[in-house]
Amino acid sequence: MKKLYPLILLILSCAPLQAHYLSGTVQSEKTAALEGVGVYNKTTGGYTYTNVSGYFELDDVSVGDLIYFYSIGYKNHQLTITEDLLNGTVNITMEEAVVSLDQVVLVSKANALSNFVNVDIKTSPVKSSQEILRKVPGLIIGQHAGGGKAEQIFLRGFDVDHGTDVAINVDGLPVNMVSHAHGQGYADMHFIIPETIDNLDFGKGPYYANHGNFNTAGYIDLKTKKKIDGNTISLEAGQFNTLRTLGMFKVAEGDFSNAYIASELVLTDGPFDSSQNFNRINLMGRYNYSDYDNQDLTLTVSHFQSKWDASGQIPQRAVDQGLIGRFGAIDDTEGGNTSRTNLLVNHTNQIDEHSSVRSKAYITKYDFELFSNFTFFLEDPVNGDQIRQKEDRTLIGAETSYARSFHIGDHDSQLRYESGLGFRYDDVNDVQLSRTKDRKTLLERLAYGNVDELNLYGFFDLTYKKNKWTINPGLRLDYFKFDYENLLSEAYDNQSEDKLFLGPKLNLIYAASPNVQFFSKSGIGFHSNDSRVVTANSGEEILPLAFGSDLGTIIKPTDKLVINAALWYLYLQQEFVYVGDAGIVEPSGKTRRYGVDLGLRYQLADWLYFNGDINYTHARSIDEPDGADYIPLAPDLTSSAGLSFRNLGNFSGGINYRLVDDRPANEDQSIIADGYFITDLNLNYSIKNWTLGLIVENLFDTEWNETQFATESRMFNEAQPFEEIHFTPGTPFYIRGKISVNF
Repeated sequence: MKKLYPLILLILSCAPLQAHYLSGTVQSEKTAALEGVGVYNKTTGGYTYTNVSGYFELDDVSVGDLIYFYSIGYKNHQLTITEDLLNGTVNITMEEAVVSLDQVVLVSKANALSNFVNVDIKTSPVKSSQEILRKVPGLIIGQHAGGGKAEQIFLRGFDVDHGTDVAINVDGLPVNMVSHAHGQGYADMHFIIPETIDNLDFGKGPYYANHGNFNTAGYIDLKTKKKIDGNTISLEAGQFNTLRTLGMFKVAEGDFSNAYIASELVLTDGPFDSSQNFNRINLMGRYNYSDYDNQDLTLTVSHFQSKWDASGQIPQRAVDQGLIGRFGAIDDTEGGNTSRTNLLVNHTNQIDEHSSVRSKAYITKYDFELFSNFTFFLEDPVNGDQIRQKEDRTLIGAETSYARSFHIGDHDSQLRYESGLGFRYDDVNDVQLSRTKDRKTLLERLAYGNVDELNLYGFFDLTYKKNKWTINPGLRLDYFKFDYENLLSEAYDNQSEDKLFLGPKLNLIYAASPNVQFFSKSGIGFHSNDSRVVTANSGEEILPLAFGSDLGTIIKPTDKLVINAALWYLYLQQEFVYVGDAGIVEPSGKTRRYGVDLGLRYQLADWLYFNGDINYTHARSIDEPDGADYIPLAPDLTSSAGLSFRNLGNFSGGINYRLVDDRPANEDQSIIADGYFITDLNLNYSIKNWTLGLIVENLFDTEWNETQFATESRMFNEAQPFEEIHFTPGTPFYIRGKISVNF
């Protein structure tokens, strides 16, 4: 990094020099300006994107350079630079087309793989908001509390629990909850209506300066649609008394502004012997204003609420002894309810052709209540071990970033930097862990208090491109202040701690050719600890650091084929381990992970698309002896793949699988969590503006465990406790029909 500082200072101090450029605007066939269209110089590797007005300026062009204009859902447009076009202006019209892999160009960006994965999303739309996570190569999710609780996440050898080591945002709105009643980093995405999802941006590892807390294994940014083309009504019904309705309607459309509303209702009893009585309702309203010159403003309001019953995790011995079936329960009074209301403002100001300011502000009102029983009658043989976790939260935040592109003068040179400042404040009241009976009787408060947590941050990210090399250093500074008021103390008991984090990043990319790039990534990230843990331990281990590095390649040998591979390493100062007998997570020791990611995407034909990924991880605790150093539930081998088709007559659809290998459920691998191989299928038939669909989950009716834990428990008829696998059964063969109309 020290060697880079003189170069950075020299570059920033240089005044722009005269060189040839190409500028212009890009629009659709409907003459609407297109934002985010890639403009790529295949000769030099230089690239830029159109702004809110569809305007672009590509520096350092020469006669004979080949320029590509590309965007998913549009045919590529190609232009060869002539003398007449040097320092000139062009107007490009993009023609709409069926999504295809050749519409994505390989550019020198740290998260370049995201662009190709978005083809997966467009060719095989997700059926639920949480399912969008499965589109991230190597990421596996599992549900274990009746469908209303946030899913368990697995990535790069992590049992991430509900989000401890993956930072998730939607349109800039944080999803992860700090100091959450159930678990640190809790990320419930059920407030997102899947049909509103537009694209996905992700990156693995702690290598990105604009992402902070929880960005250790990686980050995921979802973007939802600014506007919709038409109205949609959909009805879905199937097994287990499942009903889902969707409505998306334009409410305003003008030359510079548009608005739409979307709603979703989901009802199901689930496959369990005791009905889940699950219900969820989502409402979303969005207004977008763009003057197609220099201003773009989006206002989003959304509300989500959900309520459910759950059968929880059941012990394997209860099934083996015939006491209950696989879909039975020891305590069927588990469940909960939750709600989230969001107000989000996003604004872009295009100052000039080379600089812009992006700002966001948000406020969220969030409520959560969860009843669980992990150990049954281990602690209380009379009343049982049910616990209640509850909180009432207000989340406020804002961020502003400034980005500028510099023209340095000599051919093949580009420079862009972005700097930003922001804050996040969580006001969490009545955070509690209590012992209860049948959800009604409060037996004992185990923890009860108020949390105030503030995060102030700033970041700087620079991208310098010279010939075939791209250098991307970054720096992030975070300040945290943790306050916890213990309401169980007789006297006033308020404790406070604070901490600074400084994390450097450095990504290097070498474009050996327009179709081959090699990359090296490195950086330091972190995840914060729960405020209750921080204050109780006098500030020890507040922000355990994560040190990571990646070395890999992306190859696009033809327009229709993309191959990616990476070797990676990640060291954590502190790990979170699930403690089954208490139903909580707690800090443990240092860990080391390394592995390999492999992926392939192939446009077999205009109507047929394949994508597949396989990921291997070696994960161990550092301070434990050999044989007792396994990280519980950390997957070592995962894979997923899909084959989708469309425009085959009036038919479209796809088939896909996901694989998780057997993995240790405890530190000495004496207890094993069984792996699984699950196949899903969907078929659609369209005629005019109507679509009939069929969705089949677990096509071959495989018996599998969706989530598993090694837990010590005691049932009501047992004298002694036992430690073994406790599991939530995976969904059996599950078929639903769907009918939708667009108008």
